[in-house]
Amino acid sequence: MYPVSNLSRRAALVALVATGLQIALVGRARADTPPPAAPMAWSSLTAEEQKLLGRFSERWDSLAPEQQQRLVRGTRRWMSMTPDQRERARTRFDRWKSLTPEQRDHARRAWRRYQQLTPEQQARVREGYHRFKRLSPEQRRRLRDRWENATPEERQRMLERRRARRERRNREN
Repeated sequence: MYPVSNLSRRAALVALVATGLQIALVGRARADTPPPAAPMAWSSLTAEEQKLLGRFSERWDSLAPEQQQRLVRGTRRWMSMTPDQRERARTRFDRWKSLTPEQRDHARRAWRRYQQLTPEQQARVREGYHRFKRLSPEQRRRLRDRWENATPEERQRMLERRRARRERRNREN
C-alpha cells in the first residue's frame, strides 16, 4: 500500500462524494438519452447545446462518437441543473483541477471500488461520510490522527468494534 497524505485522502473523499452526489442526475441523463450508434452531426444539436459546446465546433466531426455522446450528455445534465447545482459543480470541478495526477488517480480508484459495492454497502459508506461531516473539526482531526497513527492490527480492531456496535444497533431496532 502506498503512503497517502491527509490531503490526498481528503481529496479522494471529496471526489468520491462529489461524484456520488451526481449519480442520480447522471443516471437520469443516461436513461433519458440513449447513446446513438453513429456520430452525431453538429447540426443535430440544439442552439443551446451548440453554444455550450462551442469550443468543440471546429473539430466536432473528428471527435470519436463516444466522446461526442459524453459531451452531449454532460451538456444536457448541465442544462438540467439549478443555479445552485451548477455552482456546486463548478466548485467541485475547480477542486478536481487542483488535485495532482496521483490524487486524481487515487480518487478514481476509490470511486471504482465504491461502484463495486452493493447498494447496502454504498448506503453505509454514505452514512459514515455524513456522520463524519457532522463531527466538529476538532473531533475529525482527532479521529484522523488516531486512524493514521494506528498499526494495521489496531485499525482492524477499530473496524471490528465499529461493526459490532453497528450490529448491536441493528438488533435493537
